[in-house]
Amino acid sequence: MSQPDDLTRPDGSPVRVLVVDDEVNIAELIAMALRYEGWTVDVAHTGSKAVAAAKAERPDAVVLDWMLPDFDGLEVLGRIRAAEPAVPVLFLTARDAVEDRVAGLTAGGDDYVTKPFSLEELVARLRALVRRAGLAVAQSSSLLAVGDLTLDEDSHEVVRAGEEIHLTATEFELLRFLMRNPKRVLSKAQILDRVWNYDFGGQANIVELYISYLRRKIDAGRDPMIHTMRGAGYVLKPA
Repeated sequence: MSQPDDLTRPDGSPVRVLVVDDEVNIAELIAMALRYEGWTVDVAHTGSKAVAAAKAERPDAVVLDWMLPDFDGLEVLGRIRAAEPAVPVLFLTARDAVEDRVAGLTAGGDDYVTKPFSLEELVARLRALVRRAGLAVAQSSSLLAVGDLTLDEDSHEVVRAGEEIHLTATEFELLRFLMRNPKRVLSKAQILDRVWNYDFGGQANIVELYISYLRRKIDAGRDPMIHTMRGAGYVLKPA
């Protein structure tokens, strides 16, 4: 599994991406992957809401579905570019005919990913667009911090309240995902998709098991940071 190579805006704030797709599950899956990168994500499910969000939030990049319920991606692209001429746009579509790709790129799209797609590829292409546009710079720090808990993505050292905590590779990846999404409730399905990379085919019990492992190491004898939200998932927040 590839590891995030952090990008931020030149002022240090998170890269902001607008994800536009009328399929709610796909939009949320993409948003989850981008939030894992540490980016801020806005989601829209119609063309009109996408245009409004682009004007209000001024994203650094847009992931844009070709087919939308009110008007198509080319129309959305034109309206967004009228307000933000330089914003990079990655088209996302089930239409893979060469003429469709050419039409999207000719209209001003910067890249094109065909459904079904690989999340890793989509993120890599989007990162390349943001880099080329000069909208973000590499972030040197590899340290994540939530409350008194820190995680170094380079050295794999985890420390809470000055005490080093030893984790297995899977425990580390799970904690990294939780720490990249502090105060955000993550469902078992989201955790399974991100940490296990689809290998367990919906076996959510593996998530429960590893959450229990993490709790024994992170929360044992301390104020808890990992919380269960009944029927929703798990959230990590400062004690």
